[in-house]
Amino acid sequence: MQATPTFHNLPLQKGSFTTLVEALDYAARGETGYNFYSGRGELCSVLPYANLQVEARSLAKKMLSIGLSRGSRVALIADTHPDFVVFFFACQYAGLTPVPLPAVIQLNGRQEYVRQLGRLLDDCQAKVALATDEFMPFLTEAADDLMIPFIGSLQDVKNLPDSAEDLQPKGPKELAYLQYTSGSTRFPRGVMITQKAVCHNLQIIIQHGVKVRTGDRAVSWLPFYHDMGLIGLLLVPMACQLSVDFLRTRDFAMRPRLWLKLLSENKGTISFSPPFGYDLVARRLRDGDVEAYDLRSWRVAGAGAEIIRPQTLARFAERLAPAGFDEQAFLACYGMAECSLAVTFGSLEDGLKIDHVNSDQLLEHGRAIPVPPAGDQEEYRSTSFVNCGVLMPDYDFEIRDSEGHTLPERQCGALFLRGASLMSGYFGNLKLTREVLSEDGWFNTGDIAYRIGSEIVITGRAKDMIIINGRNIWPQDIEYIAECQDEIRTGDAMAFFVHNSQGEELAVMMVECRISEQQPRLDLINRLSRQIRQELGIDCVIELVPRGTLTRTTSGKPSRHATKNIYLQKIATDSQMS
Repeated sequence: MQATPTFHNLPLQKGSFTTLVEALDYAARGETGYNFYSGRGELCSVLPYANLQVEARSLAKKMLSIGLSRGSRVALIADTHPDFVVFFFACQYAGLTPVPLPAVIQLNGRQEYVRQLGRLLDDCQAKVALATDEFMPFLTEAADDLMIPFIGSLQDVKNLPDSAEDLQPKGPKELAYLQYTSGSTRFPRGVMITQKAVCHNLQIIIQHGVKVRTGDRAVSWLPFYHDMGLIGLLLVPMACQLSVDFLRTRDFAMRPRLWLKLLSENKGTISFSPPFGYDLVARRLRDGDVEAYDLRSWRVAGAGAEIIRPQTLARFAERLAPAGFDEQAFLACYGMAECSLAVTFGSLEDGLKIDHVNSDQLLEHGRAIPVPPAGDQEEYRSTSFVNCGVLMPDYDFEIRDSEGHTLPERQCGALFLRGASLMSGYFGNLKLTREVLSEDGWFNTGDIAYRIGSEIVITGRAKDMIIINGRNIWPQDIEYIAECQDEIRTGDAMAFFVHNSQGEELAVMMVECRISEQQPRLDLINRLSRQIRQELGIDCVIELVPRGTLTRTTSGKPSRHATKNIYLQKIATDSQMS
C-alpha cells in the first residue's frame, strides 16, 4: 500500500468551484487523495479522490432507495475514517444533507456521550444515522427512542438495492451540510451552510489564506466534526487537489509526536492546530526526540480555534528549531462554524504579530493602548495578544459598543461580520438566528475584539467575561497566572464567575492538580490568591480538583460554562452534606 502522491499532473485549480461535487469531480481526474494512519504511525488506508468519487456515487444510489426527501438530514458519526468521507460525499451526490456528529468519548463518559448523541440526533431531525462499526453501539443506543427510519454502517448501506432515480447533486443555493458548533458557552447549535457559502470560503482559504502552491501536502489530526478539521483539512485539500495524511485525534492525544513523524516523513507543508496541540507536543518531547525529525518543509503552521497565547507557540518553536522548524511558519487565523470557517489570516512567512497593550487601560476602559514589550513594570502592566490578521475578501466587519455604535481603532467591543461565507441560520431555531443575524446580514460573533487598521485582534468571548466591581476581567488572564506555576500545566485551569449571597460576581478558578499532600496544596492556593490579587487587584476562590474534572468541548476548547456548573453542583452537594 502506498500513500497518494504529493506531485501530480492535474493542473492546479485553486478552489474555483460552485459545489463540493464539482470540486470532487475535478480532483478525481488526478492521483491525489486521503491517507489514514494508525496509532503507530503506519499507513492503514488510502482513499484517492478518484476512488472516493466512484464509491460515493455508488453509495448515493443506494441511500436514495430508502425513500428520503431531498435535503433530509443524514447524521454521520465523524470518526477519522474513510467510511465517514464516503458517507459525506454520498450525501452530496444524493441531494441529502450530511450532519457530522462528535466521535469523542471521555474517560468513563459513555452515558454522557450517548446522551449528547441522542440530543443532537433529535435536534437535527435525522432521517438516517450512520457510523463506522466501532461507533455503531453508541449510535444505536442514542437513537433507541427516536424512530429514525434507517440506522447502519457502510456495509448496511451497501446491502441496500440501487435506486432507479438519477443522482441530482446539491446546487449552489442548497445546504452543503449542517455543522454543529463546539458548544463552549451553550448547547451546540446546528449551523446551516450552503454550497455557495462553503465553496467561497474554500476559495479564499486556498487563494488568500494559505496560498496553496504546487508541491503542497497537508497533515492533520483535527477531528472531522470540528469546522477546522472538516473544512480546513478535509475539504480545502480536496478543493485544490492536495494529498492529506490523517491521524486520529485520540491517537494524537496519546502520542502527539506522531504528528511530527508524519510531517517529517511525508514532507508535509500545511498543518493547523489549536494552541493546546502545540503545547502538548512541546511538553511530551524528550530531549533526544527532536533530532529524529525534519520539519524544514512545514511552511504553514496554522494556529486558531481558541485564544492564541504567544508563549505557548514560542515554546514549541524553540523545542523544534533543531529539527528545522521555522517560527515564521506560524500563521494566526480566526474563524468560526457560522462563517463556514475562515474569517481572517495573518501574513504568510511573517510569523506571529504580537500586540502589547496597557492592562489597566484595557480592563478599566476597554482601550488597547500599545506599550513596548519590555517596559517599566512599575509604570504599567502589559497584556499581549496575537494579531489575527486581515479580513478575507468579501467580508465586512465592525467593532460595536453595547448600544450598537461603531467604535474607533483600538477600542474593544463586540465583533460583527457580514460576508459571502456566512451561515443561513441555526437549524430549527429561528429565534436564536434572529438574535445574532440581522436582516441586512450582520452577524454578532459573540467575540470581543479591537482593530488596528484593517487587522483584527480577538481578546475573548463576551459570555466568558468576569465583571468585578465594574471592571472587566478576562478569564484567560487569571488562568495564565496559574499556568505559570511549576505545578500546573497549560489548560489545567479554568476561571469563571459565580454570584455570592449578595448577588455580586465572584471570581473562581478550578485547577487540576496532582499534589496530594495537604501543606503543598495550601501553599499553592495561597500563592495563586496572592499573585492574582497583586496582578489583577481582585480576590479569587481557588479550588484544586482531580485530573479530568475540567470540561472541554468536543473540539478541545475550554468549556468554562460546563466547568462552572460542575463547581456549582459541588458547592450544592457540600452544602447538603454539612
